[in-house]
Amino acid sequence: MKTPNAFLGSLPTTIFTTMSQLAMAHGAINLGQGFPDTEGPAELIDAAAEALKDGRNQYAPLTGLPELREAVARANGRDYGLDIDPATEVIVTSGATEALAVSLMALIEPGDEVVLIEPLYDTYLPVLRLLGAVPRCVRVEAPDWHLPEDALRAAFSAKTKLILLNSPMNPSGKVFSPQELDLIASLVLEHDCYALCDEVYEHLTFGVKHIPLMTRPGMRERAIRIGSAGKSFSVTGWKIGYITACPTLTAVIAKAHQIIAFSSAPNLQRAVAKGLDLGESFFTTLSDSLRARRDLFAEGLHALGFPTLPADGSYFVVADISAHANGRDDVAFCRDLVVESGVAAIPVSAFYDPQGAEPPRHLIRFAFCKTEAVLTEALDRLGRHFSPQEG
Repeated sequence: MKTPNAFLGSLPTTIFTTMSQLAMAHGAINLGQGFPDTEGPAELIDAAAEALKDGRNQYAPLTGLPELREAVARANGRDYGLDIDPATEVIVTSGATEALAVSLMALIEPGDEVVLIEPLYDTYLPVLRLLGAVPRCVRVEAPDWHLPEDALRAAFSAKTKLILLNSPMNPSGKVFSPQELDLIASLVLEHDCYALCDEVYEHLTFGVKHIPLMTRPGMRERAIRIGSAGKSFSVTGWKIGYITACPTLTAVIAKAHQIIAFSSAPNLQRAVAKGLDLGESFFTTLSDSLRARRDLFAEGLHALGFPTLPADGSYFVVADISAHANGRDDVAFCRDLVVESGVAAIPVSAFYDPQGAEPPRHLIRFAFCKTEAVLTEALDRLGRHFSPQEG
C-alpha cells in the first residue's frame, strides 16, 4: 500500500501534547500550553450568543464580515496610525495560524529562502517545509534576548523571499525595539523581499510599546500584519484571526484562504468587531493584569533558584534550570517536574529547528496567563520540591 505524506508522517507528537497528557495523568497544574483559564469579556460572550439568533448563520463573505473588517481597519488607525482600506486590505481567517499558513502559501515558491528568528513558534517550520521553502534561522541570545546584527545580515541573500517576524515573541516574551525593527526593515528593502509579521500578542506588553513593522519606512507595501482575537480577548477557542496587507498581497492571500477555510463563524466575527471597539482602557487593564501575574510568578521562581529571562510581552516567561538540573536537559527536567512537583512546563529546545545547531538545554517556558490562585498553587508545589536556598 502506498504511504501517506512522508513529511507529515515523520512529524513527532508535539511536546505540547506530550506534556499536557503527562500533566493530566499526574494531576499536574498545566503551565505548558498558552491559554487563559478564565473567560473573555462578558460583553463579547453575550454578543456572540445573541448573534447566533439573528438569522445570519450562513457563510460569511470570503474576506470576512464588513463590520469586522471595518473594526480591524479602525483599530489599525487608532493604535498605530495606519490608514487601512477595510474593503481591500483586511482578510478575516480561522485563527492566526491559518492566517500565517495562507500568507506563506501566497508568497512562497519552492526553493525560496525564509529568515526566521529562534526560539520560534513551532508551526512555522513545518508549514515552510511543506511549501518547499528553505529556512534560514537566526537566534536571539539569552540571557537578554539580544538580536545579533551580523548573524541577521548573513541570513539574508538574493534568494530571500521574506522574513517571518514574531513580536511580541513566543516563547521568549521579547518585544523588538524600534532600532531592531529599523534594521529588519532595511534588510527587507535591501533584498527586495517581504515581512510576515505575527503580532498576535500585540496588546499584551508590559512597560514597552508594541510597534508594527508595517509602520516603519518602506514597509507599508511589504509587510503583512497578523492579529488574533483569541489572544487579544482571551477567547483562544474562537479561532478568529485577521490579516492586514496592501491590496496586491491580500488579493493573492485571499485565494489561498478560499481553498483552505473560505470563511469563519459569522457570530464570532460580529462579536470580535465589538471587541475591537472596546477601546484602549480594555487592553490596558488586560496587560496590567497579565503583568501582575508575570511578576508574581517570576518573583516566586527567583526565590526558588530559577532565574527568569526578560519577558516584555506575551503569555510566557522563560526560566533557567541550571541550579536544579543535576545533569538533566530541559526535556528530562520538564518530565520530572510533572511527576515530582505536579507542575507542567515546556522545554525551550522544542522551539528551535531540529535540523539546526544544538539548542540551549537549560531553559524552560511557563505560561503565566492563569489566575493568581493557580500560579500561587504552582509555586507552592515547586517550593515543596525545590529548596529556596538552592541556586
